[in-house]
Amino acid sequence: MSSTSITTPAASGTLPRGLLYGASALVGMAVTLTCVARLSDFGTLHMPTEQVIQSLSLRFEDRSDGSVAVRDAGSDKIIYTVAPGTNGFIRATVRGLAQEREREGIGRETPFTLTHWSDGTLSLADSAIGRRISLDAFGPTNAEAFAQLFLARSQIQ
Repeated sequence: MSSTSITTPAASGTLPRGLLYGASALVGMAVTLTCVARLSDFGTLHMPTEQVIQSLSLRFEDRSDGSVAVRDAGSDKIIYTVAPGTNGFIRATVRGLAQEREREGIGRETPFTLTHWSDGTLSLADSAIGRRISLDAFGPTNAEAFAQLFLARSQIQ
């Protein structure tokens, strides 16, 4: 009996040419489309430049009774008092920024800036450490906790 051996491309360790051409074409197309997208800005997201509608410079002061006094940095008047055990989002946000200031060895002199932007969003910035927190990222209820400070400020004047 004669033995005939049949070799297949898989058995010989080579890949079919059609598969290699297809893979090469796929990689080439991906590189080409990536270059075109990068050079033409196709598919990129550009955030519009927003305008400031309102801005407040604020200082937050812990009090012995557990409340937090919110002061207008310009006039040093108390515009709002966070009652003990309430507004956990305001407390946590400001406490986090204050702790970061402390770690950096920065004092409390620089006020925080609460900003209402033209797209309806709110942010709290700390120029002393170079951080800006988008408050709307934490949900509308949490953003509203800070938004009430604008109303409180307008009632003081």
